Amino acid sequence: MADVVRAVTSGPLPVRITGYDGSSVGPSDAGITLAIQSERGLSYLLTAPGDLGMARAYVSGDLALQGVHPGDPYEALRVLKDELRLRPPSLAEGLALVRGLGWERLMPPPAPPQEALPRWKRVMNGLRHSRVRDSTAISHHYDVSNAFYEKVLGPSMTYTCAVYRSPDDTLEQAQAAKYDLVAGKLGLKKGMRLLDVGCGWGGMVRHAAREYGVKALGVTLSQAQAQWAQAAIEREGLTGLAEVRHLDYRDAPPEQFDAISSIGLTEHIGVRNYPAYFGALRSRLRQGGRLLNHCITRADNRAPHRSGAFIDRYVFPDGELAGPGRLISEVHDAGFEVHHEENLRQHYALTLAAWCRNLVEHWDFCVSEVGVGTARVWGLYMAGSRMAFERNGIQLHQVLATHNGPDGVNGYPLRPDWLP
Repeated sequence: MADVVRAVTSGPLPVRITGYDGSSVGPSDAGITLAIQSERGLSYLLTAPGDLGMARAYVSGDLALQGVHPGDPYEALRVLKDELRLRPPSLAEGLALVRGLGWERLMPPPAPPQEALPRWKRVMNGLRHSRVRDSTAISHHYDVSNAFYEKVLGPSMTYTCAVYRSPDDTLEQAQAAKYDLVAGKLGLKKGMRLLDVGCGWGGMVRHAAREYGVKALGVTLSQAQAQWAQAAIEREGLTGLAEVRHLDYRDAPPEQFDAISSIGLTEHIGVRNYPAYFGALRSRLRQGGRLLNHCITRADNRAPHRSGAFIDRYVFPDGELAGPGRLISEVHDAGFEVHHEENLRQHYALTLAAWCRNLVEHWDFCVSEVGVGTARVWGLYMAGSRMAFERNGIQLHQVLATHNGPDGVNGYPLRPDWLP
């Protein structure tokens, strides 16, 4: 195992790496140790190079990270990204290593049960972003366990970027600030009608009804989310003002709402579907009404839309991200007028750090609820995403737009009527 590591790295190792054969390489006093626990773990690493092979070995327990908590492996990911130097072995080195390890190591083991099907096999559930396939993808990520999400997300049950006025804000303060920011941008007032598409556990719907007296309808493709949200609405005495339905956004009532919020849905619909998506929202928004679209984006318009192998197989199957320029162009081209946009990527890094702290604090409960493999997926995904937001690999943009009436009348004031 030590020979394998030496063949694919250059320079001093920032971590210690140990093998199931008893060999080791790297400083004995390293703060982080990667322990390859079994032959299956090695096969995962060899047959799926990159993040997918490492994820398979880690999720299955065949690769252990020592020196960090599995609920927040951020420091290990940082060290590996910043200080580990990989190199491709020469053909002769590769052949010698494979002969020494055994050719059977190149037979891919079955993937862990937490892994979604590869893209080419998903056609059994329909074409990409068809209704059935979208429903399957949403279920893979969101229908895990409401009890698990309660521990990780906290009392607000809000699975989107919070807004921090200070890094010292609590997660709950920051999530309430996010909802107030959205409400302010939309100009919500008592008696207005709000449609929240991709509403999750109904956080925006409940906040708008409770704090602003708005009649709010949320729709989500996750049945587990809808059930939890409706129970929360009844528990909080919001029946009659707030409602969450288990619906595709394409099946939302074709009524004229005063405002529409889309918080964390655009990532799931597919970039080629942006025209239809924003067109569907425009058709449900009255003239003079406002749309607030809040979503993760790439840092520029040149990056590929599809996610990497780990995110696609373990976190968001079929998820796609566009650059902020593409997003704003599509909003304009659908017939909206954009008035304001802002990038909240640093806020999402803080949000993810808070979720990781929650997962660490409630680790034993979360493992009992979803299993250790799924819990590892979440720790890895959230810590990695935090790093991506911190380093401007991905961003979070809010775009505010209006559905203009004849002659450009939009009801928007000369200066924003909300505090930026």
